[in-house]
Amino acid sequence: MTRVFVSGCYDIVHAGHIQFFREARALGAHLTVSFASAEVLWLHKHRRSSLPDDHKRALIAALDMVDDVVVGNGVEEGIDFRDDFLRLRPDILAVTEDDKYGQLKRDLCAQVGARYVILPKTPPQFSPVSTTQIVKFIRAPEEAPLRVDFAGGWLDVPRFARPGAYVVNCAISPTVSLRDWPYERNAGLGGSGAWALLNGRDGVNSELDLGVGWQDPAIISETGLCVWRSGQRPELELKHNGEFLRGQLALYWTGVPHNTPDLAKLPRDYEAIARAAATARDAVWKSDLTLLADAVRQSYGNVQRKEGMAPLPGDPAATGAASTALPAGVKPLAWKYCGGGFGGYAVYLFSDQAQRDAACARPNFRPIEPYLAAR
Repeated sequence: MTRVFVSGCYDIVHAGHIQFFREARALGAHLTVSFASAEVLWLHKHRRSSLPDDHKRALIAALDMVDDVVVGNGVEEGIDFRDDFLRLRPDILAVTEDDKYGQLKRDLCAQVGARYVILPKTPPQFSPVSTTQIVKFIRAPEEAPLRVDFAGGWLDVPRFARPGAYVVNCAISPTVSLRDWPYERNAGLGGSGAWALLNGRDGVNSELDLGVGWQDPAIISETGLCVWRSGQRPELELKHNGEFLRGQLALYWTGVPHNTPDLAKLPRDYEAIARAAATARDAVWKSDLTLLADAVRQSYGNVQRKEGMAPLPGDPAATGAASTALPAGVKPLAWKYCGGGFGGYAVYLFSDQAQRDAACARPNFRPIEPYLAAR
């Protein structure tokens, strides 16, 4: 009888493990699975076990291709199963192609005359997943906010970062989830950052990998009204609850989606962006709506309109549907495109809730509120 031995953490048994066990069992007539004990997992992986050892042992033993289960208690990283391996003297030690402890395991096989067999990568029967990915997904929130940016957009993109400059943004509700997304898509509200967070991924790295900035996942994860220092990665200067904005924020849907990565190469006035962001920073420190509106006006008039973005409702230059989108008598304090602009949503600031609600009675306007997560 050819006896096969495999080892691993197997902290959360998933379909990829099942496929590996089946392929290993096919090498012989008996399969022993060794998993790292809770103590070993803590020692080498610096994380708690998902299940008590006796529960995990019973779970793996119940699999039809597994004949025996042992618990690795050794302190040697990669071969915590040494004592059981020398005791059982299996014929084959099977590993995957990406095993990091090949030489240690080959030396161990030599002590008992076992064959060291590397199982080739076969087409996965299931979508590949790792224990780390599963843990991150379990820990992911069920809902997340999106965000509006008031000033400093583009200064979160590493290649455009400026020492001494700022990015000012705010997490907003209604929130979104994997099943409920009450906003337009590709709309400049940081949706890709929220999607990464909801799926348990590192949102900052996900955005930087796209060649854009970190502000979306940073504020969506942090929540509140925040001032960030411009730089290679998010550095928080100030977090505010945003209460002075409650009842005074709205979004306007332009009807045109946009794609921020495609806009990154356009020429723009980064000095003007930095000046608007400095004003917005002062406004947050002072909880001053009027000063924040000034920063938003700077972002729109001195940056976005000069880049060629279409006039928004409230702008005297607006034409067509945009010129009549706001009801008579409603005069917003300020407005600007969210994200990269050239479409998507625009954020509006109003002097009071009555003005905001009157605007939101019209199509394409909707009320939003600052969002601060309870921690």
